[in-house]
Amino acid sequence: MPIGLIIDTMKKLIPALALFSLLAGGSAHAQLTIEIAGTGANRIPIAVPDFGGDPANARALLGVLRSDLETSGQFKLVTSEAPMTESSTVDYSGFKDKGADAVVAGSLATSAQGRLEARYRLYDVNKRVALSGAAYLTAPTHLRAAAHRIADDVHEKLTGEKGVFSTRIAYVTKSNGRYQLQIADADGQNAQAALVSREPIMSPTWSPDGGRIAYVSFENKKPIIYIHSLASGQRHTLANFKGSNSAPAWSPDGRRLAIVLTKDGRSQIYLINADGSGLQRLSSSSGIDTEPRFSPDGGHIYFTSDRGGSPQIYRMSASGGDAQRISFEGSYNVTPRPSPDGKSLAFISRRDGHFQLAVMDIANRQIQVLTDSRKDESPTFAPNGRMILIATEIGGRGVLSSVSIDGKIKQRLSIGSGDVREPTWGPYAH
Repeated sequence: MPIGLIIDTMKKLIPALALFSLLAGGSAHAQLTIEIAGTGANRIPIAVPDFGGDPANARALLGVLRSDLETSGQFKLVTSEAPMTESSTVDYSGFKDKGADAVVAGSLATSAQGRLEARYRLYDVNKRVALSGAAYLTAPTHLRAAAHRIADDVHEKLTGEKGVFSTRIAYVTKSNGRYQLQIADADGQNAQAALVSREPIMSPTWSPDGGRIAYVSFENKKPIIYIHSLASGQRHTLANFKGSNSAPAWSPDGRRLAIVLTKDGRSQIYLINADGSGLQRLSSSSGIDTEPRFSPDGGHIYFTSDRGGSPQIYRMSASGGDAQRISFEGSYNVTPRPSPDGKSLAFISRRDGHFQLAVMDIANRQIQVLTDSRKDESPTFAPNGRMILIATEIGGRGVLSSVSIDGKIKQRLSIGSGDVREPTWGPYAH
């Protein structure tokens, strides 16, 4: 079943022995690999020559940097044979002849304290000027982070949009009857398991500060919502009321969460403090209300409801009250996810029996379907609002797919074996 109105809320318990552990180490078989399925129409040609200095570490850093730029779908790498440092004289004419509009040059050296110092400079070939540059002190184990920061800077300077290479994603894998909540870099690498269980893990969602993840776990034979601290590995129970506890969604200030409970009958939306106190019922309908998400300003909550006869998207004040129907095109629209700027709404729409990612311009209610797949679910925006990550199914296996908000740039992320589901894109690093 690709998606249902009562996602998270009415999942039947799976008979198995629960296996729970918190892992600090990585999980190599859960690393995601990226396949580029579509690129932007006007990719920026950029040269990234070999850096000077420490050859082995420079190669490791450049591998990540080049991959970030190329897989983003917005840059086209231009081959450059000669190494070049941040202090080298730039052969602007030579790079222009090769078709490059920009150049990233740099070096990697060992500092006096024994750490690595990554230096770089970004040049505009056509204007013949340096656009930016920086130096990062890092450990060999954190070269990926330095590369992501350089890629973020290049992306912002050349596109005008903040890069998301330094952000993280979370997702759930299922393989051999075992579920894992994985935390990885935005490129799917450096994955670490935060939770392993024989029972389903669902609906992970990042706190606004990126330090915690709320999720639903069935490890105690019923759906319970937990909040998990990534720094300490500790967690606490947010909601364990009678019946189902599901679909957590953080408020923008991180102090409260909207959740879905069945303790009073049908699935309805409640508000609760992040420490589990102050429960307040928000919705009171004759139908099923689920899948809440706060608007970026915290003033409203978007949610899915069948109160009108078919699953549709509604919006209500974050303090409760009357709800306004938002979706009208089609008989099945679920899982609303507002963009970071609040101007767009991603959701899953059923079209000709297929469940596909769609985006609505909230101001004029215009809708664009972004995928041609059959079983999309769980949309989540990148923090810059440019890309949307979803779970979908290819060849009978669950994979992740990302698509730009204009539908032109597409990527597919999958693991070697097993299914990948329930993606959630984390915020910018604080």
